Amino acid sequence: MAKRLLEIAAAIVKARASVGRISPDEIEQILTNTFLVLRRMQHLEDRGELLEPEMMMAEKPAAKKPEFLDPKDSIRENKIICIECGIEMKQLTKKHLSSHGLTPRDYKKKWGFTMRQSLSAKSLSRIRSRAAKKRGLPENLVKFQEDRKRKASRSSSHPVPSRM
Repeated sequence: MAKRLLEIAAAIVKARASVGRISPDEIEQILTNTFLVLRRMQHLEDRGELLEPEMMMAEKPAAKKPEFLDPKDSIRENKIICIECGIEMKQLTKKHLSSHGLTPRDYKKKWGFTMRQSLSAKSLSRIRSRAAKKRGLPENLVKFQEDRKRKASRSSSHPVPSRM
C-alpha cells in the first residue's frame, strides 16, 4: 500500500508543480508532507475512524507568505502571485481564492486593488484584450449600450396605461 500512496502523493505534487514553479526543496517537502497526510488518512480509514479536519490542520506546517512592498508587485508579466499563499499562477481563479475563504471582490478589497483590476498575468490580459478587439467587442458593446439607452428612454416616455 505504501507504494500506491507514494504514487498518489507524487501525482498530487506533480499537479501542484504544473500550476506554478516550485523549487526542488519545496517539491521534496510537499511530497513528504503529502505522503504523510495520505498515510495518516489511510491509517484512520483502516481503523474505521473518521478524519476530523482539525486533526489535519493542527499538524500542517505554517505556509510562508511572500513579502511584497506593494500588492501591485504581485501582478507580473507572465504570472500573478497569490498574496495569501504565495502560489504563482497565470490567473487567480475564483476556485483558488475560495480556498482562502475569499471571493475575487474580497481579495481585491483586502489588498487594495481596484474592482476593474484583472487578477491575471499582464501578458494574459493583453492576449485577451487583443482577442476581444479582433472579435469586435468594443464596437458591439457601444452599440448594445446605445440600444439599451434608447429602449429605456422609450419606455419612460410611454407610460403603460393602468387597467381598472
